[in-house]
Amino acid sequence: MLSSEIITSAPGRICLFGEHQDYLGLPVIAAAISRRVQVSGRLRPDRQVIIHMPDTSERAEFELENVISYQHAREYFKSALNRLVQKGYSFPTGFEVTIRGNIPINSGTSSSSALVVAWINWLLTSTRQGTGVTQAEIGELAYEAEVLEFGEPGGRMDHYATAVGEVMYLESQPAIHLERFQPGLGAFVLGDSLEPKDTIGILKHVKYGMLEAIRKIRQQEPHFSLATVLQETAPDYRKLLTDPEFRLLKSNLSDRDVLQEALTMFRTDRIHHQRLGELLNTHQDNLRDHKQVSTPKINRMIEASLKAGAYGAKINGSGGGGCMFAYAPENPEAVAEAIERAGGKAYRIQVDTGTTVQYESHPVSVRL
Repeated sequence: MLSSEIITSAPGRICLFGEHQDYLGLPVIAAAISRRVQVSGRLRPDRQVIIHMPDTSERAEFELENVISYQHAREYFKSALNRLVQKGYSFPTGFEVTIRGNIPINSGTSSSSALVVAWINWLLTSTRQGTGVTQAEIGELAYEAEVLEFGEPGGRMDHYATAVGEVMYLESQPAIHLERFQPGLGAFVLGDSLEPKDTIGILKHVKYGMLEAIRKIRQQEPHFSLATVLQETAPDYRKLLTDPEFRLLKSNLSDRDVLQEALTMFRTDRIHHQRLGELLNTHQDNLRDHKQVSTPKINRMIEASLKAGAYGAKINGSGGGGCMFAYAPENPEAVAEAIERAGGKAYRIQVDTGTTVQYESHPVSVRL
């Protein structure tokens, strides 16, 4: 039995470009951040799984079975094991682990996805079944455990970003296409508004409003595609849509093209830092004014960060609360102070690596 302590971790993430785009079949660019979740522990000689969560004063305990039943929604520790067993992995003994992290919880920075990624990495490493498993494959397993297992509507961005790390470009349709970049970006400042997110309310307006707009357009143009239609042709569809639907259409086309300009920078490794900030600001303008997912407090935090010298800033995640971030390669301390004066909690962050094995008695390679 492998009884030495195993430690794995995974980062949170920010969505640089493509917010509210992945569920429309459009690509995203995300970055892993230097705030992480860590799983540490050992195998047990019995079939018990014991999970200590001191950050939230919680504890979970259950027994390994061929199919582990759920007593509550979103039991990700169990769903990850169930998915891995379905894939042919085996777990003859139990485990006892401790979960710690410093990613803001329920704030749009993918704390739950980072937890599932680090947990799956720990399970594979501790049982010596991780050889040859790529970071992207861990991301897919985490997506299945968190989203598919419970029939939820989320996309793959969070799981792949926290698994793969660095700056990641992801297409999910028509097939998964992943690129990873190390562009040497400067400091960011993450600002937690301390406001709870209204994800369901936001999606009702933004997601289903855009899907309804696409449905109306395709009644006239069956082959209409958000991926290919030119931004300047948006007025052609004005008469088919309500005012909110038309604003959603224009903002989605703008955000799509903003992402493509940023992607060109990352692919050519020629980063114009001020222009990158301007693209973030354009994305935020669309999220605030047309998709209406920002909040007055987050708007104040963003405005304060820009006045303090940030190159650009935007809300992070689905919106209606949660976090924002600012790109501040020259003066992150001043930007952090400005965000806190506006009522937020600020964290200086950098782009970080994906899921890692920090300590194990038998090294296992985890690659992209």
